[in-house]
Amino acid sequence: MKDKRVIFMGTPNYSVPVLNMLIENTDVIGVVTQPDKEVGRKKILTPSPIKQVAIDNNIKVLTPKKLRDSYQDILDLKPDIIITCAYGQILPEELINAVEYKVVNVHASLLPKYRGGAPIHRALINGEQEMGVTIMFTDKNLDSGDIIEKESLKVDINDTYDIVSEKMSIMGADLLKEVLPSIFDKTCKREIQNEKDVSYAPIITREDEHIDFNKTSIEVHNKIRGLSSIPGAYAILNNQNIKLFISTIENTKEGSVPGMITRITKDTIYISCKDKEIGIMKLQVPGKKPMLVRDYLNGINKEELINKRFN
Repeated sequence: MKDKRVIFMGTPNYSVPVLNMLIENTDVIGVVTQPDKEVGRKKILTPSPIKQVAIDNNIKVLTPKKLRDSYQDILDLKPDIIITCAYGQILPEELINAVEYKVVNVHASLLPKYRGGAPIHRALINGEQEMGVTIMFTDKNLDSGDIIEKESLKVDINDTYDIVSEKMSIMGADLLKEVLPSIFDKTCKREIQNEKDVSYAPIITREDEHIDFNKTSIEVHNKIRGLSSIPGAYAILNNQNIKLFISTIENTKEGSVPGMITRITKDTIYISCKDKEIGIMKLQVPGKKPMLVRDYLNGINKEELINKRFN
């Protein structure tokens, strides 16, 4: 496959294993990724993880703000195939139809479920126990192209976004490597998606990140782990947005209103939900890095937190 000219399009860490696999097995002639973004309180202009991999491997990088207006630069590189994985922009139909082996996408769901930009987040928030990766042909609509291959993954009730994302990124790279030969010799299978089974996974909004403790403990737990650590679920305590990252479901239920801190141990803060409590073991306060609750509690009067309420 080293004779195949590949353009790779991706942006986050999730995409890195796929790009590394392609670099090892094909001729990656260019990488397309999102423009550099300002990161942190100092707003340091930072390249995407995919751009950094490309730079490290001396691969040409393109960072169009609007792909629809500037895809000719990609065509000028004369790729045989375009591979996408969590790129972040819709591809114009002219680009999809311009290359011999078309555009192949590595999508982080078992299509046709969870089409869209946040499939891992949404599946975890919804409490899915089985997730997976789909290799598919891209068409003009959102994640609706023919399926080439799928692989599933069992998900534990305490698996976070970070854990699942890492597993699925490696799975996606391995599955793509497995099917690429059949794509290039045009013998790969093509399964039309069943539109009756379609569901969507829109990008996470700020509103989605807010925790509602009037929900059940399992719903709150799923939101926390589904957004941990990116972008992070939050609730408001003492007029501060506190991000919550690691939680457990408790079987106890104190006689308190949802959102109230019922008790505190040396490493856990317990919060009342609609039915039971959840225990929080990792959080982040404004201006600080994420920390274990045991570190957060150092120097804090625990008794003053009891009966305080998260909103």
